[in-house]
Amino acid sequence: MSKTICIVATLDTKGVEAQFIKSRIEGAGLSAIVIDAGVIGEPVFVAEVPRETVAEASGKSLAQLVSERDRGKSVAAMAEGAAKVVRGLFDEGKVHGVISLGGSAGTTIGTSAMRALPVGVPKVMVSTLASGDTRPYVGIKDITMMYSVVDIAGLNRLSRRILANAAAAVCAMAEAELPSTAEEKPLVAATMFGVTTPCVDKAREILEENGFEVLVFHATGSGGRAMEDLIESGFVSGVLDITTTEWADELVGGVLSAGPHRLEAAGRKGIPQVVAPGALDMVNFGPPDLIPERFADRTFYQHNPTVTLMRTTKEENRELGRIIAEKLSAAGGPTTFFYPRKGVSAIDREGQPFFAPEADEAFISSLKAAVGSEVEVVELDNHINDEEFAVAVARSLMEKLKAV
Repeated sequence: MSKTICIVATLDTKGVEAQFIKSRIEGAGLSAIVIDAGVIGEPVFVAEVPRETVAEASGKSLAQLVSERDRGKSVAAMAEGAAKVVRGLFDEGKVHGVISLGGSAGTTIGTSAMRALPVGVPKVMVSTLASGDTRPYVGIKDITMMYSVVDIAGLNRLSRRILANAAAAVCAMAEAELPSTAEEKPLVAATMFGVTTPCVDKAREILEENGFEVLVFHATGSGGRAMEDLIESGFVSGVLDITTTEWADELVGGVLSAGPHRLEAAGRKGIPQVVAPGALDMVNFGPPDLIPERFADRTFYQHNPTVTLMRTTKEENRELGRIIAEKLSAAGGPTTFFYPRKGVSAIDREGQPFFAPEADEAFISSLKAAVGSEVEVVELDNHINDEEFAVAVARSLMEKLKAV
């Protein structure tokens, strides 16, 4: 069966370019559905999904958007509408990939539609913004951003080549077949940082030897959000949340926060989870000259030229204990919290720069005082990277997974 690619474009300003992409996709033997997200000018050609339909999907009429003549509101409405339309087509099995092109408005609209789709669905965005900060557009989805090099303003020898490459890329993605596997193994999500790697690597090894497939997420803010999103999607059977460091950044103001809803998805889904305080001894910043002045008297460790770590205080750890206790107590599935008494990261152990037993003690005392009785708390006389600790957390999760 021929695959179908969805093209999201503002046909009043990018119609010629969208038509070129459509011709390349159809020339490759695939089908194309064009969604027109333009507002003001007349479309260069008639789309399969007209702009009126996109506007109505956002709860507004095209006439209303035109009369308001507010570019910001129009872009926001068409982004919302395009996301709903594309997701609807996907749910009906009518599209197998999406491609878009544009400047700031087109990129906002196109990537909004892409973020509405599950991970794994091909997504290609040709954008004038792709060489800058793409976080607002990519979010936590597998969006391929291609820099347009020249402005998307008509066809020329360079833009034709770039747009042709983009069309070829999304077609190839849609047609690519994954090799079949003999069996689908239960998925386990795990969190890791460089300073908790030995623990997670050993635990992963044990889980994989026992028939589980482990997805490891780097706890860098986007990693935690991506994991929570995947859990919400129902793909994950259990969670080995060893590295909860993103909560330190959220509380204190570091650069790697995963937001206030971290540690909630597994509880809402009611799946087994084993949690540990990995790297809660640190808050992440960039180079030293970018650290806020209010932290001048704190303890720092230069992890590398672009990453500076700041030790969390006793008071911050006390609050982290309360927060994590609250999150875990709301869980609807089997939950165990493992605490390593000899340190929570590679640099939180005797002789290392972040060794501060009083801060760690403030955390676990606070957590135990606030956590609900349904949450099991296990304290071990190990460092988090000791093999014994990794074995204990892996076995605990396996027991829970086998019991459900």
